[in-house]
Amino acid sequence: MTDRWKPNATVAAIIEQDGKFLLVEEHTPEGLRINNPAGHLDEGESLVQGCQRETLEETRHLFTPTHLVGVYMSRSQRAANGTEDAQDVTYLRFAFAGSLGALVPERQLDTGIVRTLWLTPDEIRASAARHRSPLLLQCMEDYLRGQRFPLDLIHTDASVIMLGAA
Repeated sequence: MTDRWKPNATVAAIIEQDGKFLLVEEHTPEGLRINNPAGHLDEGESLVQGCQRETLEETRHLFTPTHLVGVYMSRSQRAANGTEDAQDVTYLRFAFAGSLGALVPERQLDTGIVRTLWLTPDEIRASAARHRSPLLLQCMEDYLRGQRFPLDLIHTDASVIMLGAA
C-alpha cells in the first residue's frame, strides 16, 4: 500500500501593534531565523486553540484570534547532512489576526525560541534572508492589505475535540 501524502497543518499569529509586528527569533537547522509565532496543530484542538497555544508557548503572551487572514501552502526542502536525512515537507498554514493579551511571566519560552521582537513592515521586508518561512512576509502583506475573514468560516466538529480528550 502506498502512503498517502499529507501536508503538515500549522497555525500562525499575525500580531500588529503600533505599526510593528510581533515575531520570534528561533534556532533552526539553517541557523537563527525569525518567524511569526507559529507551530503545528496538535491532535484534539481546533485551529483557533492551536494558534492560542502556539502563541503562548512562543511569546509567553495570551492571544485571542479575531479573524482568519488566510490559508497558505509552502514547501521546504532540506538536503541530508551528517546527522539528518533529507527532508521535503509541505506546510498548510492557517494565519490568524487578533489581539495580544497579558504576558504570563512564569512561563518559559518554548525550546528553540531565543526571544520575541517587534519589527516594522520595512524591517521584515529587509530581513527576508532570515525568515524561517516564506509565508511570514506573505501573511504580513495580506494583513496590511486588510485581508480578513470571519472565524465562523472555520468549523471544528465536536468529534475532533472529543478525540483529543479520549
